[in-house]
Amino acid sequence: MPVVACLFLGIEGQAQTVPVLFQESKPLSIEFAISIREVKKNLVDSVYISAQLRYQTAEGRWDSLPVGVRARGNFRRENCYYPPLRVKIKKSDVANTLFAGNKSLKLVLPCQTAKDANSLIYREYLGYKLYEPHTPYIFHTRLVNVTLRERQGKQIKTHQLVGFLIEDDGLVADRFDGKIRETMLHPLQLEDTTAITHDFFQYMISNTDWSSVTSHNIKVLQIKPARNIPLAYDFDMSGLVNAPYANPSELTGQNTVRDRVYRGFCRNERVVNYVRQRYLEKEDEVMAVINSHAAYFSEKQLADIRAFVGEFFTTLKNERLFKDAFIDRCRKN
Repeated sequence: MPVVACLFLGIEGQAQTVPVLFQESKPLSIEFAISIREVKKNLVDSVYISAQLRYQTAEGRWDSLPVGVRARGNFRRENCYYPPLRVKIKKSDVANTLFAGNKSLKLVLPCQTAKDANSLIYREYLGYKLYEPHTPYIFHTRLVNVTLRERQGKQIKTHQLVGFLIEDDGLVADRFDGKIRETMLHPLQLEDTTAITHDFFQYMISNTDWSSVTSHNIKVLQIKPARNIPLAYDFDMSGLVNAPYANPSELTGQNTVRDRVYRGFCRNERVVNYVRQRYLEKEDEVMAVINSHAAYFSEKQLADIRAFVGEFFTTLKNERLFKDAFIDRCRKN
């Protein structure tokens, strides 16, 4: 059987293990009530605060299930009004429901209450979708329209938010019959093609908040016999999102979060150019992904996203620019 056919059969097989929650692209409507102050004060990762999550089914009726929630991410806990949440679900509570197959989920919410906060969420969500054309090693996501009822003592304050759910890394590992590596390794121990693919993507969106050295905002998927594959997440500090609270990296000498710096380690140039060509072949598909999410952005925002991503492909097409950005500036240590 041709290699390409084998590849497509493999991807099709993986799709069958994707939970039903992530098989639909239509935003899901959810509701829950928590004390944001209480959630932020809880600093113990193993302690979850009880809540009731209501969600609207495909038939339009509302159902509910008990969940536990806790804050995640030190920066947002300290600097944002809404912390991103980890949602824990009991297997027995989700059998035969939309959430079947999920034991843990990440819920990304806007950082602040500003009017443009939802547009930043759409941009970060778009980042996950822009990675999908390049690799099957991704986290599945689902947009949600959130009614958050915040308990403030005896008062209830209602917030209407946009957010998105991210599948648990254990589900990604199960999809590829692998496991998430718990111990750190040197970046050059990552599989070369998938590592370069990952590093190109981080450059494309100009992400300032990741490190393959410390496994910061990276999970490593280990597949037998000895494949170590990076999984990317958390893109709110990227130039693609361009959040007002994002800061350029002092280590790379950026002036703004939109100043792209390639942070991948030096690899065999033939493999680097192979990945380069694969990205170039996906340019139309990447732009189609942006266009398919046009409804979430103003014309000005959409034009900005197209131009920003387009600059990445301009660099790939130009031999001098590519050599300067990727070959000459790759990390040696």
